[in-house]
Amino acid sequence: MISPVPAAPSLSAPTSQRFTLDGDHALELHLEQTCARVLSGIRGLIPATSLEAVLLGGGYGRGEGGVLRDPGGDRPYNDLEFYVVIRGNRHLNEFLYHRRLEVLGEILTHLADVEIEFKIMSWAEMAAQPVSMFSYDLVSGHRIWSHAETPPLRGCNHHRIATTIPAAEATRLLMNRCSGLLLARAELAREPFTPAAADFVRRNIAKAQLACGDAVLTAHRLYHWSCRERHRRLAQLAADSPSPRLVSVLAHHAIGVEFKLHPTSTETTHSALEELHAQLTELTRQTWLDLEAQRLGRSFPSARAYALHAADQDPDSSRSRNFLLNFRANGLRPRSQPSPWRHPRQRVYRALALLLWEPATFTNPTLRAHLEIELNARTPGLPEALAAYRTLWSRVR
Repeated sequence: MISPVPAAPSLSAPTSQRFTLDGDHALELHLEQTCARVLSGIRGLIPATSLEAVLLGGGYGRGEGGVLRDPGGDRPYNDLEFYVVIRGNRHLNEFLYHRRLEVLGEILTHLADVEIEFKIMSWAEMAAQPVSMFSYDLVSGHRIWSHAETPPLRGCNHHRIATTIPAAEATRLLMNRCSGLLLARAELAREPFTPAAADFVRRNIAKAQLACGDAVLTAHRLYHWSCRERHRRLAQLAADSPSPRLVSVLAHHAIGVEFKLHPTSTETTHSALEELHAQLTELTRQTWLDLEAQRLGRSFPSARAYALHAADQDPDSSRSRNFLLNFRANGLRPRSQPSPWRHPRQRVYRALALLLWEPATFTNPTLRAHLEIELNARTPGLPEALAAYRTLWSRVR
């Protein structure tokens, strides 16, 4: 058993709350003790005069963490996501502390039984930023260990208003979850198909199942930080505006919620995963095209039409900031195509549409040429395209 680590006087412990809905006492205690170890490690790396707060986000921070049940008892399943708030410039603090926290995470991951991740934050920077799905989720549901003299989340109340989350956040959510589907497809094609690969595929399918419903709610200004409340709202939306598409989205969302709260390691056959993956690939295609048509005010008859659409898909973004983001996305090399004045995330949108939903991408010279422009790489086949896609996606997601 892991011994508890007493809280330091400079950080006040959060009020009593659960990490999971129904995990057993041993799991709750294990997570509590893991957090204590994390806090102790952070205090050993960052001076008390600089450290303002530590937040636990994600499912466990919101009290909806996954419970993996096996004969030996309940175990954690999701990553533990810690946000470390440090005084001063975030970029400088990342230079000073990122690698140290990364090493701490690697050490504690073995003790926690799940991966531990750290991200460095700044109250001032967050207060100045507009609301996003990430900021809303974090501010609305978390555990926080804050410095006694520092008002937590100062200036961040606007991040608590879900109705102000931009519609583009629904697209961004689908981009990330559909990228998981794309990588899962590659795992399904790999031999031998291992239990670890099966778990990766099932987990990413479940995330896509949840994301379709969550994206629809975001577009309707109905998003909520709790996955259970989101499902209730989605069911109400489906009852108020019945359609076969929404019924399908609701059914998959229910499965996604259940997997999020109670993931299972039960082996699923390769053929069953392939069939489920095909269902989600089609559902995400339909959901993506519907929501993008609503957001952009233009219909898209196919993924190909979307990928070849020449208009700016994020017209409200800052041109100067887009130029800097493209410079980073291109590996610190300037490029004239695609336009460096548009947000580079659009390149991921178009490349994803071709790779996940357009079967003719590698047999149609025009489509492959478009893909190579978006990815800034030669793509003679899927392996090269996936490698280039992952690089671009990791820089803009």
